[in-house]
Amino acid sequence: GEIRHVDHLQPSPRLRELTAARLTEPGAESVDKLQVVRFGPDGARVSRERVIGRNAVDPDGPHGVGVSPDGRTYFVSTAHGVPNGTLWKLDTESDRVLGQVDLGAFPATLQVSADGEFAWVVNFNLHGEMVPSSVSVVGTRDMVELTRVPTCTMPHGSRLSPDGTHHWSVCMMDDVLVDIDAGRFEVARHFSLGKGSEMGMSGPPPQRGAAMSADHAGHGMEPPKPGDVSCSPTWAQPSRDGRTVWVACNRASELVEIDVSSWTMRRRLPTGAGTYNLATTHDGRLLLGTNKRGQSVSIHDAATGAELARIPTSRRIPSGLVVSPDDRYLFVTCEGVGSEPGAVDIIDLATRTRVASVDVGQMAGGIDVWRVLPVPAAR
Repeated sequence: GEIRHVDHLQPSPRLRELTAARLTEPGAESVDKLQVVRFGPDGARVSRERVIGRNAVDPDGPHGVGVSPDGRTYFVSTAHGVPNGTLWKLDTESDRVLGQVDLGAFPATLQVSADGEFAWVVNFNLHGEMVPSSVSVVGTRDMVELTRVPTCTMPHGSRLSPDGTHHWSVCMMDDVLVDIDAGRFEVARHFSLGKGSEMGMSGPPPQRGAAMSADHAGHGMEPPKPGDVSCSPTWAQPSRDGRTVWVACNRASELVEIDVSSWTMRRRLPTGAGTYNLATTHDGRLLLGTNKRGQSVSIHDAATGAELARIPTSRRIPSGLVVSPDDRYLFVTCEGVGSEPGAVDIIDLATRTRVASVDVGQMAGGIDVWRVLPVPAAR
């Protein structure tokens, strides 16, 4: 898509650093591109891009992205395959492909472990039968799938606890949060998220996805019908201290906070329409979420749960989000609708305003921060 700056949004004059954020654009309408967005005193721009995938005719659909802890490599899931998708390993400097491995059906959200040894990828199975799917664990050195942990129907949101002992994911069709023991590679327990029936249980969840009624084709765009108490979760985000896990209930437009130790619900809070992906600031003070049906981003106080601000995005269907290392800026992808390009919006978390936006490819989704560079000295 065309790359341009949003003229009426000016970068903060207090910018002291240059941040490069890497993103991918997923979905059937995507152009199978990986792009680097560079943000600094002069605004935001796409600094480079490359095409990813195997199929020269149909889109491969890049979806999730994660940069290794040392910043030397990054990983991208391409969701479309025959029949399965692929995880790619690339060099961050050159974008050269270093390896790839086939996973399950429609691999989506991913996270790289803190030691860089493992990539955890949910097999979302967006277009398949309503049957339980899995989470793939990949050894990143040799790009080998070590195991595929069965979970539930349409798993999404792949996040590790701060200490690396838990892997959290949710299943849209089964209304559950799943806790995988990251050392044993097996489901330890699950939590039912339906309103009025919240309950933590041991072991894997019951296999009931085919009987559930949820937004399969719309993937989070369908509002609830009268009397609907389902959650339709799309994300699990651990707190920075690891004591709780926040779940985005996309259908209900609510946040559910689960106590990890007692395995009970702490609270259930309203948020923006179609809450989708979540993130926290590194200091743990703020909980941030994209609102897929609300064309906005919500900023919550993590301690009180209060919604501090709701900031409109430049395009419809906001999707992924990531926080800069200094907690100053939030990078948000917007998919867009139809033929309009996607976008990356940059939100100043100090002023709670959108300070820059740049057009990217259609259906922009996964995003991660690559590195922070010093601003070149003025000549």
